[in-house]
Formats: sequence, structure tokens, C-alpha cells
Amino acid sequence: MKPNEEKLIRRIEKVKMRLHEITDMRPGKLSQQYNVCGSPTCKCKANPPQKHGPYYQISFTRKGKSSSRFVKKEDLELVRRQLRDYVRLRALVDEWIDLGGELAELRLEAERETRSRSSA
Repeated sequence: MKPNEEKLIRRIEKVKMRLHEITDMRPGKLSQQYNVCGSPTCKCKANPPQKHGPYYQISFTRKGKSSSRFVKKEDLELVRRQLRDYVRLRALVDEWIDLGGELAELRLEAERETRSRSSA
């Protein structure tokens, strides 16, 4: 095994170990909303308006289907951590794919060299 190949394998193994650290995760974006109610005498109708909120909502697309969920204020920190872990997962998977592509190219080149030496 060549040194570059060993180095790529070690880096892939590190990525795999870091993937094991991820626990709860969820895809999506967290947004903050302020609403106006239907009561004509409410403060949200004043000048300037004092809208109700903030309300938090997570929006995501999974398997081609868009969805959104409201998030309770007391769950915000957990949801933010889950969103960060999902971003981390995607970054690690992308890194693994990139390293795997490099490794595949190295192995392909080595196989070509072996075949050319055999046929010579």
C-alpha cells in the first residue's frame, strides 16, 4: 500500500469515528415569526404594531416533501443542536465522499500500472 493510500484510509477512518459522535439530528432551517391576530383592539393592531411572538418554526424537505413544525421555546436549544448535528453529518459525509473518490482514483491508477507491467 502506498503512503498516499494509507493517509487517505486513515482520514476516512477519522471521519467514520466522528460520525459516531453524532446523536440526535434533524434537517431544516429554523425561523422566527411574529403574527397579527384577528382582534381589532389588540396591541398588534396599534400604531406602531406590537406583533405577537416570536414563534419558532422549523422547515425542511425530506424525500421530496416539504414540511414545517412549530417549535416550543423550551425546546429551542435541543432543536438547534439537532440542526447543527445534521449540518455536521452532511459535512462529514461530503468529506468521506471526497476522500473515497481520491482513494478510488489512486487504486485505479495502481491497477492500471499493474496491468501495464503485466502486459509488458
